[in-house]
Amino acid sequence: MPIRTRFATWRPLATAATAALMAGLLTPATAQAAPPATAQSAPSATARAASPATGRSAPRTSRPVYSYDRAVREAVWVDTGLDGDGDGRTDRVAVDIVRPREAARQGRKVPVIMDASPYYSCCGRGNESQKKTYDAAGNVVRMPLFYDNYFVPRGYAVIGVDLAGTNRSDGCVDVGGRSDIQSAKAVVDWLNGRATAYTTRTGTTRAEATWTDGRTGMIGKSYDGTIANGVAATGVEGLETIVPIGAISSWYDYYFAKGAPLFDSGPDGLADRVESPEARARCAAVQQRIVDGAPRTGDWTPLWTERDYVRHAARVEASVFVVHGMQDLNVRAKHFGQWWDALAKHGVDRKIWLSQAGHVDPFDFRRAAWVDTLHRWFDHELLGYDNGIEDEPMADVERAPDQWVTSSVWPPTGTATATLRPAEGALDGVGTLGLRPGTGTETFTDHPEHDETDWASRIDRPTPDKAGFTTPPLTRDLRLSGSSRVTVTATPSTTSAHLSAVLVDIGPGTIRDYAAAGEGITTLDERTCWGASTTGDSACFKRTVAETADVDYTIVSRGWADLGNHASATGAPLTPGTPYTITLDLAATDHVVPEGHRLALIVAGTDKDLIEPPSTTPTLTLDLARTFARVPFTGGATAFARATSGTATTAPEATPLDGVREPRPAHPVP
Repeated sequence: MPIRTRFATWRPLATAATAALMAGLLTPATAQAAPPATAQSAPSATARAASPATGRSAPRTSRPVYSYDRAVREAVWVDTGLDGDGDGRTDRVAVDIVRPREAARQGRKVPVIMDASPYYSCCGRGNESQKKTYDAAGNVVRMPLFYDNYFVPRGYAVIGVDLAGTNRSDGCVDVGGRSDIQSAKAVVDWLNGRATAYTTRTGTTRAEATWTDGRTGMIGKSYDGTIANGVAATGVEGLETIVPIGAISSWYDYYFAKGAPLFDSGPDGLADRVESPEARARCAAVQQRIVDGAPRTGDWTPLWTERDYVRHAARVEASVFVVHGMQDLNVRAKHFGQWWDALAKHGVDRKIWLSQAGHVDPFDFRRAAWVDTLHRWFDHELLGYDNGIEDEPMADVERAPDQWVTSSVWPPTGTATATLRPAEGALDGVGTLGLRPGTGTETFTDHPEHDETDWASRIDRPTPDKAGFTTPPLTRDLRLSGSSRVTVTATPSTTSAHLSAVLVDIGPGTIRDYAAAGEGITTLDERTCWGASTTGDSACFKRTVAETADVDYTIVSRGWADLGNHASATGAPLTPGTPYTITLDLAATDHVVPEGHRLALIVAGTDKDLIEPPSTTPTLTLDLARTFARVPFTGGATAFARATSGTATTAPEATPLDGVREPRPAHPVP
């Protein structure tokens, strides 16, 4: 029977007290999987504290007992069963493998850490854009990132899968669709004896995965983590855990926000970027299907349904360790929020890290803690070690640069939604935000050259491009955790209109400068090493530090919509002078608005560089009685009421405030 923990319903753990029982339940392959292990020489403070309380033996950790230099390096091609490129034979995807040689000689079957990616030859992986390199026999010499350097000596195999249509694989890229997902799922099936692989791309000699117990964990940032989400949503047997980092959960929400375009090109542009030259030459039909299925109107089509993993969250059997930057303006934070909520609904075992950075890997914003945590996570999930990680807090949240707090569950216990109402103030467009319904109207005109930083910096000044509403200075801290929604009733003056809704913390602070080139990090020349190295694959990577900015306001969350999508997922022209109601989904976040600061809601038009402008330039009139925000606070509406009670101080002088300037996303990046 599963042990109840703060992670939901955790799978049974092999403790000393239950070892005999579990030995009878494990298959021989699983029982052999773990390499030698002893108590940690320097266990974490959490682990040390947990052991006496639970009565467990000292936590176990896999140790670097295998040679990285002598590791087996080989390539196989797994048959996906699809013929995406229409050449009359099923596609094979290239799988590069690094695994401990001694384990095979000892008869030990090892688990697998997999990173399935389209970027291994076109763009590279990690902060240093590493690409795969090969020897004369075609075996991998450098596997990007630290995973193989660190985990192979500890008894894991690490494999890098080239998605269909990329690097050395057959087929065509279909940007998160059936081909992409099957590229990786077929490999999980092969590792578990359910699919066929070959020793060459076109040959007939089969390759067998006799060296693994089939237990697989998928990991990756951006597109790679997205594939992990998609494969988990198939419910494939043998996938034990996924670690999606800055990953997409629904491809429609990557390119559109309720009809409003987030980028100036669609998925066909990304496919063209990552495909190998030979795939590009034979995949014109697939490219055209992508173009036809993803119209720039922002209408929901069957193409998007196929690429929506959230709707299949009930199929997920793997545990999920989510990592996301709350200021990620590439893969917006809405993606982790809706995925997390769907997984929670279906009781999936979960853990989460939320940083202040943009689209950045945790190896580059919290390196030592990340390697330690990931090590213990894989030891627990893939080797079955009882190391206490399931008893640790579910969530780590970066409250300020390099300052982290934890929550036993996320969102925190006691979080509830409060309905906040905008109301007119003493000046046009400068209103109040509270719990009582407002009356009257506010009017603004879309200004396609302005963005959320223009609006926030002039929150206390009437400007024609926005309507802003603020609380009085808070009398106590107010924590917002989760996803917000803003319902707007607006009357447009033209046949098209885009809307933005932004939550802002008005007050001084020091944050990671997510708008800078490094999206919150600065890369240094010196290196730190994580694992073993060879001549062709170094375990040493450039060190990074937080890049910070001192600001007078912080954008907490944002969301967008095309008002033409007010009635359905298919947009329609608006009738000028007619009021329409639409709800904007804001990105998930975890933020504390400190005592003395104010919380602001801004409603405006085009958010420059974050959404594309509409075909017209509308003036919109908000009906305040029918406009409201539903925001999750720790303590709910009661906490909001307490934090906004008391004597309000005089509003600050109406001068522009200082904040980070938003970057131009320009084009999707890995």
